[in-house]
Parts: sequence; C-alpha cells; structure tokens
Amino acid sequence: MGIRETSDGSVTFFSEKYGQTYHSVHGARTESERVFIELGLDYAVGRFGRADILEVGFGTGLNAWLTRQKAEEGDYPVRYTGLEAYPLAPDEYRLLPPELLPLHRLSWEEWHTISPVFSVIKKQIRLEDLPCEPQFNLVYFDAFSPDAQPELWSAEMFMKVGNMLCAEGVLTTYCSKSSVQRNLRSAGFTVEKHPGPPHKREVIRAIKK
Repeated sequence: MGIRETSDGSVTFFSEKYGQTYHSVHGARTESERVFIELGLDYAVGRFGRADILEVGFGTGLNAWLTRQKAEEGDYPVRYTGLEAYPLAPDEYRLLPPELLPLHRLSWEEWHTISPVFSVIKKQIRLEDLPCEPQFNLVYFDAFSPDAQPELWSAEMFMKVGNMLCAEGVLTTYCSKSSVQRNLRSAGFTVEKHPGPPHKREVIRAIKK
C-alpha cells in the first residue's frame, strides 16, 4: 500500500492486494466529483430531495468528504453508509490530507452526526454479507475494477444492490465495460452512459426500474 499524488493534485492509495489505485491517477478528486457527485448526488437530491447513500468501497474517504461538503452547501439531508472490508490502517490514513482524517478516526459500526445535514456510518463488511434491506436511493459503486474483484460486478450482485434501492434509485460507477452494462440491465437497471472525467471516455449512471 502506498500513497500516490494524482494529476489534479489530490492523492490516492495503491493497493498491493488488488494491484490497483483507489482512484484515477489522472485526478482522484476530479473523478469523484464527476462520477459520484455530479451524476449521483446531484441527481438523487433533485429526484428525492435528500440522499440515502450506500458507498461500496469507502477507501480514502474522499467520496464521503465531498458528499458532506456538497450537502452542507446545498443544505439538504444525507445519510451515508460506507462499506469497507479492508480499511486503511492508522499509519496509512495518517498520510492522507488533513480534511480526510476525521472520517477515518470515527468508530466503526455506529452512526455519527457530523453536521445538521450529514450523518455517516462506516461498516467493515463485504457487500456480499450486507443484509439486503431496501433503505437507499443512491449507490456509489466504487469497488476495484472487474479484473480485480469480478464477484462484485456480477448480475447477481447488482440484483442484490437493486433490492436495497428504492424505486427509481440510482447507481453510479466509473466502470463502463460492456459486461458491466449487460449485468446491470440483467439486474433490472436502465443504463445511461455519460462523458467521464479526463482520460475516461464514458461512465455509468444506472436507474432502478
């Protein structure tokens, strides 16, 4: 595991376990803002007036931090559930920018009210083991790629995620492989392709039918 600076000046980690970085080396923050904030959070809030988020791959906490910032700017409620089967250790997350550290210092498996509009819970659990209860209107699907974690990108796993989403709930992800699109459709999603961040031609927003 090693920290890496990306092209927009933000940082990411390289995972020795999966042989991949947590975010795009062409801009970690730029990627997160495009894929998860613009295509996910903005859409969900416009549709539902609030966001009940499941993040698959809490990682560095960047997506959670950006979501909190946007929620506080827009003054709308967000409940954020971050899944991470293999959390960063203290000697690793201490290398992150200071603004991300408070999220990593929060205890696991309990809700924390960070501000009047943003609350978060971190769960150290695999998506496969998460109870399937409908409670979300937005999923940030930020797992490692299908090459590294093929089991998470299957039609069966997307069907499970769909069962945790309300009607017309949304899933966003950086991965637009044809197999991923096909599996999302098989699981009952309508798949939209959108222009991606730098060095990424397109990314996916999928809507539960």
